[in-house]
Amino acid sequence: MNTKRYAVLLISSLVFLALTGNTGAEEPNEEPVEIELIPNQTLREVIVSHTDGNGVLQLYCMKEDGSGSRQLTYSDHGCRMPACSPDGERLAYVQQVGHGLSLWISTINGKNSRVLADDGRNLLPCWLPDSKHIVWMKAQPGHEPSRNSQIHLLNTETGESRRLFTDPDQLKFSNSMPVVSPKGDRIAFVSNRSGAMRIWVSNLDGSNARQISKAEMEYHHAIKAPIEQKVPAWSPDSKWIAHWEGVEMIHLSAFTGVRDPKRDQMISATFHVWVVGSDGKNRRKVGRGDDPNWSPDGFVTRAFPDPDRGGPKIMIETPTGEKELPIVPRLENWGRFTWKP
Repeated sequence: MNTKRYAVLLISSLVFLALTGNTGAEEPNEEPVEIELIPNQTLREVIVSHTDGNGVLQLYCMKEDGSGSRQLTYSDHGCRMPACSPDGERLAYVQQVGHGLSLWISTINGKNSRVLADDGRNLLPCWLPDSKHIVWMKAQPGHEPSRNSQIHLLNTETGESRRLFTDPDQLKFSNSMPVVSPKGDRIAFVSNRSGAMRIWVSNLDGSNARQISKAEMEYHHAIKAPIEQKVPAWSPDSKWIAHWEGVEMIHLSAFTGVRDPKRDQMISATFHVWVVGSDGKNRRKVGRGDDPNWSPDGFVTRAFPDPDRGGPKIMIETPTGEKELPIVPRLENWGRFTWKP
């Protein structure tokens, strides 16, 4: 599989956004959402991966209204999946090098970059609260990488790394897309131990694992494909987990080789962001889209394709409704974003 396609498979929205734009599929009919831009206030900063003028993913630092953008990386093949250390001093990200996907670290301004892991396909870094250790998924070749992946832990100061889970039951299954809770006591991840990919939570060693979010349906009979869950994200207070849920994009025409626009539209319509309590209770649907994230003050973001922008639209919940985060320029693709502490 082409390395670039392999990488975007990990984040459903990247393919979702690109394919929706290329196929010309209509958006699912939904109730209109009242959108308001960010009001004048003290604006926070984000680090965003979006394409440059040559179509290569780079990292940019900007205000949450998209202003003051400055480029941090100048990669030949692309940087994506940025993650800021909790102390705000360092930045971890994934860079394509040759045919691999390497894990890199730099200062928060993109300077003094160095490679942390360059063997194979290393994806989705997440910091532990100590701003010293990183967890990430190391995927093996395969049609759908999260089905053949394991979670690793790395000390960014010594370079020492190992498999994170030691629990024998956990090691029997694929474990991917790890995110450690802000309190540092638990980890959310994606696993196939119950069949379809689901969101699980366990102790850091993999013990006491349990499925945290019950899917709206197990199988989509019209599409003839299972409903899956991916991309977990902890709220800042460790009380909630947001995640994507829908039919995996490998069932889209671009991957099956069989053109079926109507089926593609049905698949895209299943893409939604959900939030569930870390105790498995109070599950709710946030809205259509993918790639959930949390603002520092505890509001969920989601992304979905916007034909008017020619790329993704990122929305954030607020007490008064949803607002747009215009952090990706028009006509550009993206590879995730992170809030600066």
